[in-house]
Amino acid sequence: QDFNHLRALCLSQGVLFEDATFPAHPRSIGSSLLSEDKLWRIQWKRPTELQRHPHLIVDGVSRFDIMQGEIGDCWMLAALGSLTMQKRFLENVLPKDQGFQDNYAGIFHFRFWQYGDWVDVVIDDRLPFLNGRYLSVHPRTSNEFWPSLLEKAYAKLRGSYQNLHGGYLSDALVDFTGGVQVQFSLKDPPPDLEEILKAADKSQCLMGCSTSGQLRRNIELRNGIVQGHAYTITGAVKIRYKNGWKHIIRIWNPWGHGEWKGPWSDDSPQWDHVEPHCREDLLRNKDDGEFWMSCENFQEQFSRLYICNSTP
Repeated sequence: QDFNHLRALCLSQGVLFEDATFPAHPRSIGSSLLSEDKLWRIQWKRPTELQRHPHLIVDGVSRFDIMQGEIGDCWMLAALGSLTMQKRFLENVLPKDQGFQDNYAGIFHFRFWQYGDWVDVVIDDRLPFLNGRYLSVHPRTSNEFWPSLLEKAYAKLRGSYQNLHGGYLSDALVDFTGGVQVQFSLKDPPPDLEEILKAADKSQCLMGCSTSGQLRRNIELRNGIVQGHAYTITGAVKIRYKNGWKHIIRIWNPWGHGEWKGPWSDDSPQWDHVEPHCREDLLRNKDDGEFWMSCENFQEQFSRLYICNSTP
């Protein structure tokens, strides 16, 4: 599908695009994601029906725009959270020639890397709702729609929303970058793990991690960590702490809430022993799903680390 041609056609005819190849129909959701009765209760709504002034992007693209919906696609959203921090990759995936203001015709497009090529995926902007709630990822800012539309394009690429329900973070990292990914088991980590994380952060790699728990997916432990879940790594630093140095790692939960409650979490006493200017730079005390933890706790709580970059 040629985005520019289809948009021009819709504009000349004064109609909003309806994508016959990924229709507003239960088959685009998939047959086993929801029960039969729920599947037929799905309503498809355009952002223009939901908001008087919808925007594709409000105040730039950020991981904090994303809140996971009913679909278990944390693996894809964790990769997306990392992508938002690397503008050079983001511009490939999220073309700037579209929006709700100029030349709006209900049509959008996104690009993903598939088998050695960037593939342009065209969608209409009808989004699935169940009982008045987003079935898919929903925006933290009510009139910002890039996360929901990008997720829809990725669902189309994969065949249905159901095919996003469970997947591999490593696949999504490659699909968003065309890069090379490497994985480490944190049960048997490399001896220089702290240096690897710091180097990857410095060279602007995309990074993510996951917890084990195939049988107990999405179970939140007392310490705030979710089992069978994927997260984004958003920073790795070495800071002055008491009389020495400490490696700490910043991690973000695609739910948009739900954080680690142990050492180095938002309210933990460890921050009292960090120089005030450093603490001010690093600590965002909000329930936004993002938290710091020590490298030791990271290895205990998570099972795999994923790093992806455009070069090995």
